[in-house]
Amino acid sequence: MTKASLVSQRQLLNALAAGEFQSGQILADMLGLSRTAVANHIKQLQQLGLDIYKVKGRGYCLSEPLTLLDAAKINQLRPAGCADILVQHITDSTNSQLMQKVQDGVVTQPGYTIVAEAQTAGRGRRGRTWYSPFAASLYFSMYWRLEQGIQAAMGLSLVVAIAIARMLKQQYQVEAKVKWPNDVYVDGKKLCGILVELAGQAHAGCDVIIGIGMNIRLPQQALDNIDQQYVDLAGACEAVIDRNLLVAMLQQQLSGLLTEFSSKGFSGFVEEFGQYNQYHNQEVKLIGSNEIKGICLGVDQQGALLIKTTEGVQAYFGGELSLRAGD
Repeated sequence: MTKASLVSQRQLLNALAAGEFQSGQILADMLGLSRTAVANHIKQLQQLGLDIYKVKGRGYCLSEPLTLLDAAKINQLRPAGCADILVQHITDSTNSQLMQKVQDGVVTQPGYTIVAEAQTAGRGRRGRTWYSPFAASLYFSMYWRLEQGIQAAMGLSLVVAIAIARMLKQQYQVEAKVKWPNDVYVDGKKLCGILVELAGQAHAGCDVIIGIGMNIRLPQQALDNIDQQYVDLAGACEAVIDRNLLVAMLQQQLSGLLTEFSSKGFSGFVEEFGQYNQYHNQEVKLIGSNEIKGICLGVDQQGALLIKTTEGVQAYFGGELSLRAGD
């Protein structure tokens, strides 16, 4: 998509954001486009998950008001001294974009963050596609640096999940749980996924990209695109969510906990993980090359999952493993 097209779509969305009807001709005149071009932009936005409908004689209307991500507002909300936050309209993947900037030497400051309204190639764990409808979720990637190397990243995804759970409770009074190794749940349904990507050596500095996808207010068509039970934040706290404030708070919360993690490792978070553990003392099954059943006891000092089986307590690390409730 060209830069001119992105600008036109942004202007179009600003005109429709109040959730009121706007005629196609007025939109065309305002944007300096033909009515056909406006209709094409509307179609593209609908394909990205926006619920825009048309009524003959009245024009176009969003199904509900929309607040777009706004770099100026985010900068006003975040504390002085925090790293920059880049707001993108549509991108392939915020993680991919940020990793490229780090590899090119453009980004060097820990805490630097990219957020986007939509992703065309959002990714989850194990190469899965992450459903990324426009302005319906948070697509957030933050850069961090671990000077001790890749081995120092053990337990990192759990610390990120704990930061999210803390923020949700403090700001929205939402009681969230952490599902090992990288998900956040509310009322037994998935709210948020975490994708941590590393680039570096075992005993040298390691670049870390922390990707977070959080459901904010998903459209009805999400039912056809998500293959598991899910919840969104607007539904969980029954409130209108200001994503600009959410971005600023999340960057601040993560930066604080990751600074602590970088100096002390995961051991200081073991007890807190126990408080948020989705499957605390419950029967679970761990699915990988084999299926392991037992009682979830929490995690050890490195963030490995502890399961009590008939053969005793065993520790398991992430990778290709998937944890589920027992039958």
